[in-house]
Amino acid sequence: MSYKIGVDVGGTFTDVCMFDQEKGEVMVHKLPSTPWDPSEAIGKGIQEIMENNQVSPQAVAYLAHGTTVATNATLERKGSRTGIITTKGFRDLIELARQTRASLYDTQVEKPVPIIFRRMRKEVDERIASDGSVFRPLNVQEVERVVDELKAEGAVSYAVCLLHSYINPDHEKVIKEIIQKRHPEAYISISSEVLPEIREYERMTTTALNSYIGPIVGKYATLFKKRVKDMGMNLIPYINQSNGGLMSIETTFNNPIRTALSGPAAGVTGATYITKLAGLDKIITFDMGGTSTDVCLIENNMPKLTTSKAIAEFPVKVPMTDVIAVGAGGGSIAWLDNGGMLKVGPESAGAYPGPVAYGRGGEIPTVTDANIILHRLNPKTILGGRMEVDESAAFRAIEEKLAKPMGLSAIDVARGIVKVVNSNMERAIRVVSVERGFDPREFVVVAFGGAGPLHAVNVAKDLDINHVMIPCNPGILCAMGLLASDIRCDYVKTGICDFTLDNAGKMNANFQDLVDEGDRWLDVEKIPQPQKQIIKHADMRYFGQNFELSIPIEFEEIRADNIDEIRALFHRTHKREYGYCNEKAKIQIVNYRATALGKVSTIKLKEHEFGGLDAERAVIDARQVYFEESRGYTMTKIYHRDALKAGNTLAGPAIIEQMDATIVIPPGHTARVDPYLNILISYTTA
Repeated sequence: MSYKIGVDVGGTFTDVCMFDQEKGEVMVHKLPSTPWDPSEAIGKGIQEIMENNQVSPQAVAYLAHGTTVATNATLERKGSRTGIITTKGFRDLIELARQTRASLYDTQVEKPVPIIFRRMRKEVDERIASDGSVFRPLNVQEVERVVDELKAEGAVSYAVCLLHSYINPDHEKVIKEIIQKRHPEAYISISSEVLPEIREYERMTTTALNSYIGPIVGKYATLFKKRVKDMGMNLIPYINQSNGGLMSIETTFNNPIRTALSGPAAGVTGATYITKLAGLDKIITFDMGGTSTDVCLIENNMPKLTTSKAIAEFPVKVPMTDVIAVGAGGGSIAWLDNGGMLKVGPESAGAYPGPVAYGRGGEIPTVTDANIILHRLNPKTILGGRMEVDESAAFRAIEEKLAKPMGLSAIDVARGIVKVVNSNMERAIRVVSVERGFDPREFVVVAFGGAGPLHAVNVAKDLDINHVMIPCNPGILCAMGLLASDIRCDYVKTGICDFTLDNAGKMNANFQDLVDEGDRWLDVEKIPQPQKQIIKHADMRYFGQNFELSIPIEFEEIRADNIDEIRALFHRTHKREYGYCNEKAKIQIVNYRATALGKVSTIKLKEHEFGGLDAERAVIDARQVYFEESRGYTMTKIYHRDALKAGNTLAGPAIIEQMDATIVIPPGHTARVDPYLNILISYTTA
């Protein structure tokens, strides 16, 4: 027998998903995260799920893992001591940043603390012109002196970012060779390899962060690989990237920055896979965990990518799944501001001490505590009975910390906590839909994460979205997404020119360079030819603009018979994004992008036979649950998810419990189980 395992590390829980390739069955496991050493929970989780299902390590043929090591090292400023080498005059670029400001009229705003202080930033007197010609030659002796100075300052890694190196990398390559000779054990990143793309500030921050986290991620990846080997698994594990694809451990060493924000990307991949099976092509993912909620709009089963994300306020211009995150999770802390107003998040109680009801020393009420005293969550046990909760402790905490200062009852405050956190998440969905020209009512909300199914129906209703889907295993969908991900690497090349037929040869040549590079990488990753795929995009803009739109190029070459079609697609995209287009304006192509895909992660979920309409056999209990729709506690049937069959229907109010999540179905809603055991919840209009 052959099994695949995916592991996702969250702020509160670590999720493990194991897939039986012969039976098409999914096994899940969930355990508290270990923030002091994430690999501890990972190893324990893998060991436990194998033991629980009597699977030997030798039977595991595939292992993928989403990591937060890169993000945490940056946020906590715990990266390696890094030196920057740049063109004379650009030493302070990483601090000067851009003119754009998040708070234009805030005179007290503070810039982020630099990850690399000024004494670790050195200049060399060289210059490449914008056309790639050498304006001022590189002085090798000067570079040797600068490297020796940084080494003496304790540099562990180096980031090299020279002006216009994206078009001519020769000087950067020489500097890299010098560092390798004079400091061979150091970690080195050069911008022409990390991000050969126009715009020097973003190129510098991305390259600097790659070196800053390089030794940390490298050490973690090495230990992870060793832990897997010590378990007796004869395989090379994969690491998830921010773009939703996987890369081998070896590739991770050179491109650690691509692992930042990898967890949310895995959830989007999992949701895309599940909804494609269910025949849905317009969805909004709603991933609510213990610390945050991540939302993403997906049209035509294609998650959108962006290169405009930031980590710790520093731009990271590598392709990432376009996820919007808000500090709203089950562990989000409820508190009162100076005016006595109730606030929720963004601070979280995390895995330890966690919500008050968990009994791990938490004293401040959270969203989970509110759900427990409202009985939306089981007030006695969670995680399928494996973890006891203390309802009375949650009640006391809300009453003492919030209700008495506000002059309200604990129940009313708990209702307020749920309403506030729902409002925060509703705004995030508006950002990815309404603010980008999409009508959210045309989409289905796909809710997952440990807390997503608890809140999704109410959030969707407030947005007039009538349909919500809950996957079969919502609490571990990010881990399952790792099993549905492809091997992936993104390539970019800058080459500004007018988008005209006269330049077709130049444009096709640039694309071909990237396609060849991607094909070579897939060969290194040992991907067979039938499993290879290359996807192309072009960053395009109107002449005179300073920002581009990414346009898919679905033709083998740009030719006379398709160039107008590509041009028309750009106009339509521009109108949707910005509300207008100018069909007479000149268009430029700025960047060429190619994505190399290796189709290695093929899982096929089992399709279940129709089990009838009646869901009563799945009823396991009944309890009083507070619903806003009924303005009070209502006796509510409790269903066990594992006992529900394909075709079963049920009407709200209802609660469906399973090991990894709890689903709330308010009054006025109906639920139906599909052939893949997903639950589709619909609002019944009067």
